[in-house]
Amino acid sequence: MLDKSEPQSSPRASGPLAGFRIIEFAGIGPGPFACMMLADMGAEVITLDRVGARKNLKSAAGRGRKVVELDLKDKAAIAQVLDLLEHADALIEGFRPGVMERLGLGPEVVQARNPRLVYGRMTGWGQEGPLAQAAGHDINYISVTGALAAIGPAEKPIPPLNLVGDFGGGALYLVVGVLAALLEANTSGRGQVVDAAMCDGAASLMSMFFDLTAAGRWTEGRESNFLDGGAHFYGVYECACGKFISIGSIEPQFYALLRQLAGLSDEGFEAQMDRTAWPTLRRKLADVFKTKAREEWCKIMEGTDVCFAPVLTMAEAPQHPHMAARKIFVNRHGVTQPAPAPRFSRTPSAIRETETADIASLTNEWKGRNK
Repeated sequence: MLDKSEPQSSPRASGPLAGFRIIEFAGIGPGPFACMMLADMGAEVITLDRVGARKNLKSAAGRGRKVVELDLKDKAAIAQVLDLLEHADALIEGFRPGVMERLGLGPEVVQARNPRLVYGRMTGWGQEGPLAQAAGHDINYISVTGALAAIGPAEKPIPPLNLVGDFGGGALYLVVGVLAALLEANTSGRGQVVDAAMCDGAASLMSMFFDLTAAGRWTEGRESNFLDGGAHFYGVYECACGKFISIGSIEPQFYALLRQLAGLSDEGFEAQMDRTAWPTLRRKLADVFKTKAREEWCKIMEGTDVCFAPVLTMAEAPQHPHMAARKIFVNRHGVTQPAPAPRFSRTPSAIRETETADIASLTNEWKGRNK
């Protein structure tokens, strides 16, 4: 059995969400990540998991919870869950549409017990629509938004890990939605359902590119635009050592500094915004960056207005001076992981330990605090 930390319901818990109670129905991907962020910000998060799940209590995405194992097919367990939800501020679930209703825990039932409850629903396709009941993963959800088609080399799209759908378009929009609903509930006294669909969020993330397209400044061909690797002044280049660097010298003054520090005296580089010249200039710049190792380029350009950075691996990133100075990564249980973000000046976030708990004890504790 893992060592348990002190109860997270303690008034000493820090973070802007200290005092808020959130019930998480265990899932994978964006739901747990969203709850990790809420827990880091001080919320008391209770994760309800299946009997025998034996989740890793040391995981990064699962940090900061109290974990309760129970059988949701047991009517007595459902009654206990409803008792707990009666004193919660928010619920987060990531099942397919209709599952919670079949369990007897749909929004109407739960909000009849607790009208102020915010009901957060995390899915890929949303609660309605032709694909609502279909299985899918991040790559599918971003495929239908225009996002995947715009990312990668000219030959074919490349999945940007699962950052755009699961975490950017999913978890972060769920967090924003739940927090907004909690603010509104504080005024109205009524909760509501937050339908956070990854396809919705990923489409929303593409807003700027729809604007650029409408303005005639973006084309649908990959590697043909200034932010997708088409422009020579915004991209990734290999160095003599086989490692990579990135530059983003978009503004004229930054581009001029790039030319100066990289020794780009060729008059052809004066045509910065001439799309027809980009392929040739990209090849020439690639040859220049291959003349020095990554560390040499860092000494020349890092910290300047070139808009330059080395492309670091996950193993290298925590050792970078800037990342280390800001303590962006922490070591917990022998595992390196990102620290809480964003940062708060008066109510700092903090990583809390995960512990097992008993649902009856939690319910009694919460009832006691409400008296």
